[in-house]
Formats: sequence, structure tokens, C-alpha cells
Amino acid sequence: MLKFGKSTAQLLDMAYQGADVSRRRRANFDAIAPAPGEAILDLGCGTGLLTAELARAVGPQGQVTGLDTSPDMLAAAQGRCNEFDHVDLVEGSAFDMPVPDRQFDKAVSVQVFEYFADPSPALTELHRVLRPGGRLVIGDTHWDTLAWHSDHPARMQRICKTWDAHLADRCVPAALPAALRACGFIPEHVQPVAFCDTTLRPDGLALMMIRLMQDFAIQSGEISEAEATAWADEQNALADAGRFFMSITHFVWVAHKSRSLPLTN
Repeated sequence: MLKFGKSTAQLLDMAYQGADVSRRRRANFDAIAPAPGEAILDLGCGTGLLTAELARAVGPQGQVTGLDTSPDMLAAAQGRCNEFDHVDLVEGSAFDMPVPDRQFDKAVSVQVFEYFADPSPALTELHRVLRPGGRLVIGDTHWDTLAWHSDHPARMQRICKTWDAHLADRCVPAALPAALRACGFIPEHVQPVAFCDTTLRPDGLALMMIRLMQDFAIQSGEISEAEATAWADEQNALADAGRFFMSITHFVWVAHKSRSLPLTN
């Protein structure tokens, strides 16, 4: 699994303010539809970009709680959210959230569920901390939608297969409807957010993925440093030649909490 330490936090903090990831974040922000005075949970808050945006939207009469397992991510989030007295940043697990029952009107989680082999414990906890009828938004990538050009397809396949090892579930959006229903939620609708890069923009999703995937491939021991570097160099060369192409789709699921957990036999 990808380790979200200090260096990763710094890389993501820069890239997440770029145009692509800002658009992804905005899609989840719009889906959660924050209103003044609401209490909202940002599960897997990372460096706090969405947390701060939610805090501005709910205002001082509201409350936003950012929950994350990484102290380095929370340290970055703290610096970003210092101006908001109505933001709490909490270190903790999605499987055992250190918050009371029925604490939140809404909850949002972006690019988090792909790290859960079984989403049920986290969804059960979300059901517990949401008020009856509370809205839940989960945004995640369906990695089967990845299309990436290379003149060396076998090498590209090896890099992508190695990258899959940082995930617990590469097809979260397809599995969510059944998992949500089993944990007491009613799925409402899903919105696809497609990204297609034909250039390597400094603030783009593609460049961020190249850097993360190259580092992960080397650290995994499955790909040599020379091969991973050659892969990244090829992508830069393709971009210089006007031949770069990468596309992937993020999906935003919206659901709400039913009045009670479903009956089980």
C-alpha cells in the first residue's frame, strides 16, 4: 500500500491544488452540497483542502471534522485550517471512528475506499456517526477506466500491474451500490468525472500519477529503477513529441442513511 508520509504529503499537497484534482474535489464538494450550520465529516481528509472548503461553506455556526490515519497529512491539514475555529482534525481509523453516534448531517470521503479490502466496516461506522437521513458522498476512481498510451505496452502493463498493489480494491465505484445497501444506505445517483490529458501539465493529474507510480514501482522491488525511470522518461518524450495520451474516470456516489440498519437473518 502507498505510504502517505511527509514526502508524499508534500507532493500531493502541490498536485491537489492543480486544475485536474481541483475539478475532482469540486465534484465531490457539489455532491455533498454543504449548507450553513451543518456538521460534516471529511473522512480521509489528507492535507485538508476539502476540509477548508467545507469549513468556509458551513460557516462558524457549522462544524467540520477531518479524520485521517496519517499524522503527516493531518499536520499539513492543520496548517491549512488554522483560521477555522469550527474545524476539528482527528487522527483515527475509518473502522473505529473516535466520534459520537449521530454526530454529522453529512459525510464525504474522496479517494479513500480504494484502500479498503472490505468497505463494510467503514460504511457501518459512517452509518453510526450520521444522523437519520444524513447524506453520504464517496468519490473514487474505477481503475479499469485507465487508458494510457505507450510505445512499449508490455512495460506499461507491468508498471500498471505493480501500481495495482497499492490498492485494496481497484473497482470501488462498481461495488459500492450493493455495499451501501447492505450497510443501511440508499444509493441515489452516481456522477462520472472523466480526465483526459494529452499534455503533461505541471499541475495535471497525469504528471502526479507518473511521479507516484515511478516511486512506488521502485519501492515495491517488482520493477527495477532503470525500467521505472525508462517508463517515466518515455512519457515525457511522448509529451514533447505531442503524442501523450492518458485518460481515467473518477465516480462520485451519493447516498443517504436510511432510518435503521437492514434486518439480517
